[in-house]
Amino acid sequence: MHSLTKTALSFNGIGRRCVALNRFSEARIICRGLTCAAEHGEHENELYDVIISGGGMVGTAMACSLGLDPNLEGKKILLLEAGNKKVMDKVPDAYGTRVSSISPGSATLLSGVGAWDHIMNMRCKPYQKMQVWDACSDALITFDKENLQDELAYIVENNIIVAALTKQLENLSDQVRVQYKSKVVKYIWPKSHQVADAIPWVQVTLANGQTLQTKLLIGADGPNSMVRREAGIPTVKWNYDQSAVVAVLHLSEPTENNVAWQRFLPTGPIAMLPLSDTESSLVWSTSHRHAEELLQLDEESFVDSINTAFWSNENHSELVETAGSLFRTALSVLMPSAGSARQLPPSVAGIGPKSRVMFPLGMGHASEYIRHRVALIGDAAHRVHPLAGQGANLGFGDVACLTQLLSQAAFNGKDLEMEILSNAENT
Repeated sequence: MHSLTKTALSFNGIGRRCVALNRFSEARIICRGLTCAAEHGEHENELYDVIISGGGMVGTAMACSLGLDPNLEGKKILLLEAGNKKVMDKVPDAYGTRVSSISPGSATLLSGVGAWDHIMNMRCKPYQKMQVWDACSDALITFDKENLQDELAYIVENNIIVAALTKQLENLSDQVRVQYKSKVVKYIWPKSHQVADAIPWVQVTLANGQTLQTKLLIGADGPNSMVRREAGIPTVKWNYDQSAVVAVLHLSEPTENNVAWQRFLPTGPIAMLPLSDTESSLVWSTSHRHAEELLQLDEESFVDSINTAFWSNENHSELVETAGSLFRTALSVLMPSAGSARQLPPSVAGIGPKSRVMFPLGMGHASEYIRHRVALIGDAAHRVHPLAGQGANLGFGDVACLTQLLSQAAFNGKDLEMEILSNAENT
């Protein structure tokens, strides 16, 4: 009993009332504590078939894909996301600075999980052609579909992709449980050959003290993946001596804007990707120092730098052009239709408010995607330069492949983790 309570007992009636109030308060605190403990402990040490760590584009797509697979019905699936729930009740007027070029294959995956309709109802821009050319010569290559009838790819803001997948995930609440604001602080890995009293599953400890267990942990937690690091999976990685400057561009005049433009400058590639008839997205890969200088420029000077980078021939080299001309002549003999018609990109008139940001570029590749009760997907498995626009598409490819393996394992009545290990060893 508290000393304050003992002192209160020395007072007759007042003391008895104080004791009663004190005990009532203590009882109320105990009851509240038991309620909190019950709420906290509801899922304490709960065993899941699959836990996905990371709720970005790839992690949320993985959760939707598993939740919709009929062979995985009844499996306990949990998505853990350290951040807030990404809800978009209304599409923002301003475009986001981070976008992805979504291939038709990735669009098919997103359609299969029910998110593509949400994306189309929000905002995306298809393009039918891509032109890539050199700043030091007349070298040029174009990519398109025959007669420009089909979309080559789609430019979609990353936050719209996540919002669409999150909205679809709400419809799968019976199949997939989601915990937002759930930061993982520790993983305990099972041994391949268990001793008698060892826990055979992966243990996941959250910052709030909650502990969970899973038969298979999927790491979708980005290039600095804690899952990969804590699992001890070696990674080949390095940082390029480059940063990417991204911004939303306002075009000088409305245009059909159905071409993705990319030019290779001596300092790195610059790309202009269509967002609408009047806006495009800039991704300018250059040295760290130049990137910082671009951020410091006033808007007019920054716009002039962009137009110069796309239009100027000041970097043309006579030696490079001579070599390139000889190569193109030889190529035209072998492939008469190899020539590409040159187009000029639209000019830029301004940029979106507060849309100029930069981020460092790097490469990374995990030596293994699969280990005992662990699988890596997305940037946790492979990080690539944005020049080819394949980062998100590789991640969605991981989702399709892993879903197929887990679905087949469930259909065959096998352990999910052992099946993907077996397939990894046979490939």
